[in-house]
Amino acid sequence: MNKTEFVDAVANEAKASKVATAQVINAAIAVISKSLKKGVAIQITGFGSFDVIKRAARKGRNPATGKEIKIAASKAPRFKAGKALKDAVK
Repeated sequence: MNKTEFVDAVANEAKASKVATAQVINAAIAVISKSLKKGVAIQITGFGSFDVIKRAARKGRNPATGKEIKIAASKAPRFKAGKALKDAVK
């Protein structure tokens, strides 16, 4: 399901216009992105939680040459599904 199909499905479920639903979904994505950029975790009861993990610097190998390379430290977003979501998928 792509974003357009997702907006259509949510609009049908909520009995709302597609334009208003798209604005709400875009706003929710923006708030989640901005919060994670600041390092603030978001927890939505019954759905899951979003947070940021820190990856330490490490050594890796270039698969083409076999030469050792340094991989810089980085941050990555993470989503952990909540119990209600896990149970709904089973």
